[in-house]
Amino acid sequence: MNVYKEKDTVEMRQVYAETLLALATDDPTVVALEADLSSAITTTKIKDQLKDRYINVGIMEAEMIGAAAGLAVAGYKPFIHTFANFATRRVYDQVFLSLAYAKFDAVILGSDAGVTAEHNGGTHMPFEDLSLMRIIPGATVYEASDAVMLGALLRQGHKQPGLTYIRTIRKQATKLYDESETFETGSKQLREGKDAAILATGIMVAEALAAADELATLGIDVSVVDMYQLKPIDEQAVLKAAETGRIVTAENHNVIGGLGSAVAEVLAEKKPTKMTRIGVREKFGQVGTADWLKQEYGLTKTDIAGAVKELLS
Repeated sequence: MNVYKEKDTVEMRQVYAETLLALATDDPTVVALEADLSSAITTTKIKDQLKDRYINVGIMEAEMIGAAAGLAVAGYKPFIHTFANFATRRVYDQVFLSLAYAKFDAVILGSDAGVTAEHNGGTHMPFEDLSLMRIIPGATVYEASDAVMLGALLRQGHKQPGLTYIRTIRKQATKLYDESETFETGSKQLREGKDAAILATGIMVAEALAAADELATLGIDVSVVDMYQLKPIDEQAVLKAAETGRIVTAENHNVIGGLGSAVAEVLAEKKPTKMTRIGVREKFGQVGTADWLKQEYGLTKTDIAGAVKELLS
């Protein structure tokens, strides 16, 4: 059920802490690792229950990845959190070699995705994390769109082997799904349409649905797909969207290496289709509110609707 005009009643960071506690309660091999951002993601409230399976290494992200690898050697399942720029850009070599190359099971949560880093500014605003994680062999890469989905993806990450990366915002997300939804195919068709398809991830899914509403008033019928799994990408969903003849991708990320690139790769090899990518182009992050930054980087429903209209012209 899609109810995208409401906000979730629970913040995404609360979902992380509560789901992690539930997993750790049932599985004694689950261990939580933090790099001095426990308050930011609210895992401070579960550390007493986790006891020695809760490890805060301080502001030493590379050390955290090394510790996670050591725990994996000992048979533990590490859940690693820090802001997405630190979880990828800062510790890329450690993640690549100590976890992925070594074929250890681990879940990395990269929070404050894209413009939702807001007042932390350019140094903390990740527009490149999905690109970096997509090129790691064997990695599974997700972007959570709402609270229900985040909980489900964390549970999937717990079950699946290898390296899992989950990108998320920290605070309230737009409500997209009810508790009965499952997330197993890598995508969710939220709206059917014949004139064009909008493929979106994360906070851009709600923008895509709002753009579809705006276009409908003009007699333009578009489909909307939540492409929450970027690797392996749901190729069948991309090819189905291509049947409309026009695709717009929308992401809170650089247009290079993220959703737009992943979709273009499928289309180039299997079904060349007219497409436009909505995302960040040749810019660093900066200080501002998420709403202002979405305007600044062209990440709004109006930008998406304009891209669809241009493809139809």
